[in-house]
Amino acid sequence: MRLLFIGDIVGNPGRHMVEQHLPRLIDEYAVDFTIANGENSSHGFGMSRRSFQELHACGVDCFTMGNHTWDHKELAGFIDHEPRIVRPANYPPGLPGRGEQSYTICGRRLRVINLIGRVYLPAQDCPFRKLNELLAQQTADWTFVDFHAEATSEKVAMGWYADGRVSALAGTHTHVQTADARVLPRGTGYITDAGMTGPRDSVLGVERETILTRFLTGISPRFEPAHGDLQFNGVLFDLAENGGCTAVTPLQFWQPAL
Repeated sequence: MRLLFIGDIVGNPGRHMVEQHLPRLIDEYAVDFTIANGENSSHGFGMSRRSFQELHACGVDCFTMGNHTWDHKELAGFIDHEPRIVRPANYPPGLPGRGEQSYTICGRRLRVINLIGRVYLPAQDCPFRKLNELLAQQTADWTFVDFHAEATSEKVAMGWYADGRVSALAGTHTHVQTADARVLPRGTGYITDAGMTGPRDSVLGVERETILTRFLTGISPRFEPAHGDLQFNGVLFDLAENGGCTAVTPLQFWQPAL
């Protein structure tokens, strides 16, 4: 089974890249299931119903989230009724939505889990213990984990912790695709960060001058998705019959501004 994971989609530029290229990529690479991190898909903050519908219509089967999950207030009103959206499982109990979801593909079961880190991010329940809890509750033919975390060390540690117990694990949040894609010794496909789909001529998707002003003055203007050239970052995971992963292939390309 071939799974495509799309790195954090940022605003209208990111949605445009997905809408323009995803159908082609699904055909070209014989993709069976597509997952995308959608927490920045609506103007860089959260995900609206419209953004969800647009991206789902062009081929995204499941969306994971992160620290911007609740930034677009509309999501809380429909996430409980939308099984294609998975938010961090280690959020406090009682919040809307679900932290894991299963899907049937070619008669087999794929489980998608979303976790959020605790280093340099608002404190949440322990993602390592939450993963243990979830893996003890149910089984699936394949398990994919999006670990949305700031610190490289925390993501690498989670990769080793999950090795042999999940099929694939991709880090998100830092918006820069890392060069360490590999299959770990016990069979888990891994990459520290899948990268970002959106404005290439930016600082992590945001207008350059906005971020430079923040660094130079300490004043933080309103963040806006940048203009200019666009990029697509994603990762292909080839999942084996035995539940492991046989290959991890990063995708990275860009196109000039329209």
